[in-house]
Amino acid sequence: MLAQRMTLLSGSGTAAARDAAKVAAATGRQIVDLAAGEVIIAPPRTVREGAIAAIEAGTNRYTDSIGISPLRGAIAEKLTKNTRVAWTAENIAVTNGAKQALLDAAFAILDPGDEVIIFRPCWPTFPSQVLLAGAKPVFVDVKAPDYIPSIESIRAVVSSRTKAIILNSPNNPTGAVYDRATLRAIGDLAIGYKLWIVSDECYSNFVFSDQGHESIVTSHPGIRSRTVLVNAFSKELAITGWRLGYFAAPPEIVSAAKKLQSHTTSNANVIAQHAILHHLCVSDGTFEREMHERLAKTRQDGLKILLGLVDVDVPRADGSFFFYLDLSGLLAKLPAGSSFRSANDISRVLLEAAGVASVAGSTFGDPNGLRLSFGAPPERLIPALEKVVATLNSLKNRQSAA
Repeated sequence: MLAQRMTLLSGSGTAAARDAAKVAAATGRQIVDLAAGEVIIAPPRTVREGAIAAIEAGTNRYTDSIGISPLRGAIAEKLTKNTRVAWTAENIAVTNGAKQALLDAAFAILDPGDEVIIFRPCWPTFPSQVLLAGAKPVFVDVKAPDYIPSIESIRAVVSSRTKAIILNSPNNPTGAVYDRATLRAIGDLAIGYKLWIVSDECYSNFVFSDQGHESIVTSHPGIRSRTVLVNAFSKELAITGWRLGYFAAPPEIVSAAKKLQSHTTSNANVIAQHAILHHLCVSDGTFEREMHERLAKTRQDGLKILLGLVDVDVPRADGSFFFYLDLSGLLAKLPAGSSFRSANDISRVLLEAAGVASVAGSTFGDPNGLRLSFGAPPERLIPALEKVVATLNSLKNRQSAA
């Protein structure tokens, strides 16, 4: 008999979408994977050099549970520059990807019965980890086209049990980028109700609007003592499989993470730690700029293609590297009796008929959404999006299998 906590979890919907694409490809079909939350590009030379040097130097031993001191110092320096708020190594914990950073935060600040406000559509790991910590997710639904919560909608769900708010800007899956006024208002609310802020900023390098990314600790420095700022190198350096993340927080949260990690994973991969340290020490930022330029171009090219959609509005896609389509208008216009009743059905037909893998919005708590990554190679992305447009525009006349 499994532990009761396992009933709280379902498998990752994004992982399931990737697996479905792999199964379809294994049959010999040509599948374009727009489900993966990663940019398909070789990692920077500096990261590879750092890893090779660490291997050749025989760097094989345990490190401090929260990472080697030079790396923590380099991350603090990077964050100080990016947020314009001073950080030191004592504020930094290195983790096995951002997921461990988020779980550390949940275990450090949440007690059973606490409530955590989450904006939906949301990355499903957020509510899953809240549940694992014995707390309760409380959702605030946000809507197209901007997917930004109002402060009134947040205040309406605050209760005596509310302990934290989870932010994710730039957002996965919607691509929303929170503006300074919104962040300041959320910060004021958190201070007023003595709430923690857990701010997932893993897509901070991927903002395509004029306003750019701004961390909540930059918008509202007064919230810093109540904030856990989570980030990772997975997306910005195209090393999702290397599993190296980190968080910045008050020292007591870092100390809690040290205890947790000493009894779980011991430490993040030592080769990855040294590889990233080398990159931070010698890189001039060329890789990050070039990747941003590539994504900015593919985003613009993709949006031009999506303009061809008939019953679906073109997404804003201000941040991250996702096109998030609101299919509610399309679904409402399909003939009575159509077997296409949700985004799940549409995601399935895109894979079966168009050979394009996507992630249905139900994964993110939204039955009408559809996430498409523009991190795929441009030469594959553009034809895939053309197929998506053609397939969605044909649904009114398509006789799908019941």
